[in-house]
Amino acid sequence: MTFLKHLYGDLKAHLLVLSLYSSKVFSENFSYTACRQLSQMFLAIIFFHSSEYVIAVNIHGRSNVTLKSLLISKAYLLAMVCSLLEYFAEIVLFPGLKEIWWISNSGLAMVVIGEIIRKTAILTAGRSFTHLIKVYHEEDHKLVTHGIYRYIRHPGYSGFLIWSVGTQIMLCNPISTIAFAIIVWHFFYKRIPYEEFFLRQFFGSEYEEYAQLVPSGVPFVK
Repeated sequence: MTFLKHLYGDLKAHLLVLSLYSSKVFSENFSYTACRQLSQMFLAIIFFHSSEYVIAVNIHGRSNVTLKSLLISKAYLLAMVCSLLEYFAEIVLFPGLKEIWWISNSGLAMVVIGEIIRKTAILTAGRSFTHLIKVYHEEDHKLVTHGIYRYIRHPGYSGFLIWSVGTQIMLCNPISTIAFAIIVWHFFYKRIPYEEFFLRQFFGSEYEEYAQLVPSGVPFVK
């Protein structure tokens, strides 16, 4: 009986040590992974939206720019909240999924590339750039076909698509990655033809020739 008590006591002690060790390892991994990936996510979001507003103000003047240039809508906030809920659920249930660093780093690279493409497009377009589609032709609205526009008709949209999907790959969020890709693509699938209707009205055959030579920059959108 005494032997069994000692054996039970030793087994209990070993299980306690193992449990504490496992908890410590999980806590350390969770803290490092979550801190790195979430900090990258929040920095990407803050930089993207604040820079959109600041650049718009510098181009058009503060009196001509509203908070809409932050590009934050209810649908956008809902999508980001859902992506964070997925992240926290998966890091608890499937922590190994978040440790695939080559995938996470690929997403980070996409975020950077998407930012560069979009901001290059905005700075190249200058005063011809607006966050809202122009339905009336203004004097300072020129057809921009140089720089990055020589290779992509809508580099701003292309950059945002890459950026938004990249944020979810960076978090190793499989569900949100697919959802963001579909939703953002569908948004531009509807927006590009609408915008190009007015561009054809403004610039006529000049835009027709340009559109035939240069791809839209969004997959499967002519």
